[in-house]
Amino acid sequence: MRIDIGINEKDRAEIADGLNKVLADTYSLYLMTHNFHWNVTGRMFETLHLMFETQYNELAIAVDLVAERVRALGFLAPATFREFTRLSSIPEPAGVLKAEEMIRLLVDGQEAVVRAARALLPVVDRASDVASADLLTQRIQLHEKTGWMLRSLLEP
Repeated sequence: MRIDIGINEKDRAEIADGLNKVLADTYSLYLMTHNFHWNVTGRMFETLHLMFETQYNELAIAVDLVAERVRALGFLAPATFREFTRLSSIPEPAGVLKAEEMIRLLVDGQEAVVRAARALLPVVDRASDVASADLLTQRIQLHEKTGWMLRSLLEP
């Protein structure tokens, strides 16, 4: 069925492509955060274990919101590890990591999602896609705040 929401198909496709990158980065960050929740050790165990749980739960909700926006624009959302790996800018962590390295990687991941979302803002603004702009603005705000909180743990 034809979609007539005031955004032409070309712009909707470009926005959906950008949102799929945000989705892939968000899902990659979700997996990394969940991994670190399970595997963190050391003197900050309880603090980090609980913090990471809060973060991966929020990311699980975010993944759904971004994917549903892609669908509302009339396009398919990626839903396989292969697609997420291809689209994501966040590398998969390897090996056994110390808590501080986990925190650094999570800061990098938070910032990657912010960059992906911010890169898409001019496209959604040009298309007057206020729904996607609102979603991206919320994602940027949350990831910037989470990055700040994680960076704070690394201060001496």
